[in-house]
Amino acid sequence: MRVLVIEDEPETAAFLLKALKESGHLAEHAGDGEAGLAFALADSYDVLIVDRMLPKRDGLSVISELRDSDIRTPVLILSALGEVDDRVKGLRAGGDDYLTKPYAYSELLARIEALARRSAPEEAMTRYAVGDLVLDRLSHDVSRDGEPITLQPREFRLLEYLMKHAGQVVTRTMLLENVWDYHFDPQTNVIDVHISRLRSKIDKKFNRPLLHTIRGAGYSIRDNRS
Repeated sequence: MRVLVIEDEPETAAFLLKALKESGHLAEHAGDGEAGLAFALADSYDVLIVDRMLPKRDGLSVISELRDSDIRTPVLILSALGEVDDRVKGLRAGGDDYLTKPYAYSELLARIEALARRSAPEEAMTRYAVGDLVLDRLSHDVSRDGEPITLQPREFRLLEYLMKHAGQVVTRTMLLENVWDYHFDPQTNVIDVHISRLRSKIDKKFNRPLLHTIRGAGYSIRDNRS
């Protein structure tokens, strides 16, 4: 994945570039809004990471100009401004996702990878499988080791999202935004309640767990045996 980081703070930019490269991605850097806009207009990237507060040209102005120029590259906005109104302004300016500082790098990486997947052509997946757990999106049937599992609609949506991102760490914020359509309050316990219910249905009676809690990061569904 090729990523352009538009960030004026040298230490933050250096950290992001190093971390992205260590994760196997190609990363380039622009230190102000005008340079970032020029880079993004002149070349092709899979994702743009744009700081909101930039010298010469602010991040929202850069994104608006790109959208006006029909550049549809996914944009993750980074900002210390985390109020709902701030996030709404960022998304309305043309941003695809918004991450508030300070942030965990694991979440940033998960978000840019999700943005890249979202923008890429996808085959219409109708069936997901992790180990002996199978979910059919068309029939809404779920089974493990051939045994049917009955889920409530929200539990099904939660499991579907986790299985779509099997093997990856899915953060609480990602679940709130994609399963519950919330863009705030990542501390709500609604996730804990549903994860507990889901785990009791897909793991409790079976000989190995598939749904894992990643302490301090989120959740992952994977078969550690495979």
